[in-house]
Amino acid sequence: MYSIAAPHAKGKSAEDNIFAANNRAIALAKEIGVENVTNATVGSILDEDGSLVVLDVVKQELKNLTPPEFCAYAPIKGYDEFLKDCIDQCFGKSRPEGYIDACATPGGTGVLHHVVHNYSEPGDEVLITDWHWGAYDSLIDDNNRKVRTFSFLTSDGHFNAASFKENVEDILKKQDNIVIILNGIANNPTGYCMSVAEWQSAVDVLKEATKDETKNAILIADVAYLDYSGEKEECREFFKVFGGLPKNILVVCAYTLSKGFTMYGQRMGAMIGISSDKDVIKEYVDINQYSSRATWSNCNSAAQHAMIRICQDPEKIKQLDAERAKYYKLIQERAAIFVEESQKEGVKFVPYISGFFITIPVTNSQAVCDILEKDHVFMVPLKKGIRLAVCSVSKKKMHGLAHKLALAIKEAGAQQ
Repeated sequence: MYSIAAPHAKGKSAEDNIFAANNRAIALAKEIGVENVTNATVGSILDEDGSLVVLDVVKQELKNLTPPEFCAYAPIKGYDEFLKDCIDQCFGKSRPEGYIDACATPGGTGVLHHVVHNYSEPGDEVLITDWHWGAYDSLIDDNNRKVRTFSFLTSDGHFNAASFKENVEDILKKQDNIVIILNGIANNPTGYCMSVAEWQSAVDVLKEATKDETKNAILIADVAYLDYSGEKEECREFFKVFGGLPKNILVVCAYTLSKGFTMYGQRMGAMIGISSDKDVIKEYVDINQYSSRATWSNCNSAAQHAMIRICQDPEKIKQLDAERAKYYKLIQERAAIFVEESQKEGVKFVPYISGFFITIPVTNSQAVCDILEKDHVFMVPLKKGIRLAVCSVSKKKMHGLAHKLALAIKEAGAQQ
């Protein structure tokens, strides 16, 4: 193919298997009816009738915005009230000890971009879990860095601290900074949640590995699914382990309004930095504001103001919490149906605790998904398995899904 792209850009493509499968499901639903299609690809909450869930309190505040609130330029850093609200919403009663500041980003993806761009060098390895959101790969690659994975879970289904330690130490032998993306709360794609003790074990590895102060560790805690990972305050207790760390360990929480506020397409989030050193946090804000100006400039004003309106009113926060709890319960009920029926069908799945997804480890995943699509069931093939979006499949359609999956695995000659 004739190309005039720069060498680092040649051959890249934005085709995404999640959106591709979703588009096929939507097209078929228009043809034969939504009730006849099971779309288990969507990383958004769909109601029992298949419609997109937008929290009532969010819909109301978006409608209440004035023209300047939804059309005016926002500050590059983000509105101060918005950033304060993001910090409060993220940590709840478990705010870690240290200096904390934040910058607005277009969703959690913007957080990942800035940290990879500003805290690693071209050619560096960025460490992620083997079970991960596929966009991590392209985000790291597009910044001219290399993906390194470690085994997220042990054979008995717990955080693999030994694999994490081995890879952290090996990378730091070759480079002075290590950037780690750890989606350990309601993990996409598995639904696994690290315990407080497991988060502590990860931090302990970093403290040991950076005793040489010429080495720095930057840990991104991707908490996109935080608000659907458990009881509001209990699921946030792990944040405390990020307090009082050595100054050469920076923790960045990738916070987004996409899930917790159901404002997916508004593309709004915040990168929340935590450090024991005042200078590290000042530099953090300075360099990330600069990168914002050099990439997207500023962020969505409407979404920021909608959040501010909600968070300044205690009654609206109560409504927000109640609606989140309602949909958390619904997702858990859907997952319970699949888990129970999978166990009866002999279909194995990665340990699920909470969140939007369940993962079925299987070989030949594309062939299995192709067979399922013949039965009007759409899932997402991964390198090592298949992702099922329990957030988007009604309880009615969840019944019998494990049986269809078992048949497809057998027909494809796949192994678990």
